[in-house]
Amino acid sequence: MGQEIIKVKNLSKTFMVQKRREGFSGVVKDFFHRQYEEKEAVKNVSFSIEQGEIVGYLGPNGAGKSTTMKMLSGILVPSGGSVNVLGYEPYKDRVKNAKNIGAVFGQRSQLWWDIPVIDSLSLMKYMYKIPDSVFAKNMDMFKELLEMNDFINTPVRQLSLGQRMRADFACALLHNPPILYLDEPTIGLDVVVKENIRELITTINKEMNTTIMLTTHDMSDIEKLCSRVIVIDNGTKMFDGSIDEVKEKYGNDCRIVIQTSDTDIDLNVLKMKGITSAEVRNGNIDIWYERKEISAANILNILVNNDISLKDFKIYEDDIDQIVRQMYNDLPK
Repeated sequence: MGQEIIKVKNLSKTFMVQKRREGFSGVVKDFFHRQYEEKEAVKNVSFSIEQGEIVGYLGPNGAGKSTTMKMLSGILVPSGGSVNVLGYEPYKDRVKNAKNIGAVFGQRSQLWWDIPVIDSLSLMKYMYKIPDSVFAKNMDMFKELLEMNDFINTPVRQLSLGQRMRADFACALLHNPPILYLDEPTIGLDVVVKENIRELITTINKEMNTTIMLTTHDMSDIEKLCSRVIVIDNGTKMFDGSIDEVKEKYGNDCRIVIQTSDTDIDLNVLKMKGITSAEVRNGNIDIWYERKEISAANILNILVNNDISLKDFKIYEDDIDQIVRQMYNDLPK
């Protein structure tokens, strides 16, 4: 077991939201006498994260992901429960906490809009009192992994979305924070930029043991970067475990594609418990099955025992996106 550096216990956050009345008369009444109702965005969430972990924090829109991240970074004050990040309560010790974290929020930038990227980074160097040697080393890494040379002297307002996101990553990581919060960091980016950012995340995690907490709707981010996921819905934690555990618990639907030289195949031999459908097309037998009911080996044995030739086969399991969707569907309505 590693050192727990983020500890969250019974964390809650309640907002007062204006209750709007319908119609013109309702608008007039709201103008003079507003009514409010409580909205509980996060409800008694508890978890801990060890040093060096990359944890995916998943949930549908409005689940409470960003609210949790803002409480961890000290932007919001919890309504209940406790948060401890490297020994500090983020909202009480904001300056000390800020020195220990980096943050990238997909739709917001830390950069100064009208000055070149290098000037923003130089200002961050001054603010965080970063030594010249550390600044130079990190800038070399950013220029290589994020390919920043082409826009390092360009004003931020003239950058494309992909360029701005790369510059924001450099800004967040410039002071070598032990913890990095990423809220939808690859949203709207093309495939090449996404791969550059994933490579940077992997590099700083391995070389600097940086702890990373990541929210995203891009499940390829989760599969390529995270070994653990925490899933919340309606502000409540519903799962906390490894990617393998998620797949084991919820990833039941599989598909096996079998290449065969046979042209006349009786699919009635595949009508049994666990096999949901089967069809023949383009020299392949496509079979969908529930792996908790029947294994791929069993299916292959059935085909062999019925004298069906097998030239090759490939098994496709549910991807993480389908699995998490199934988790949401299983929630009590």
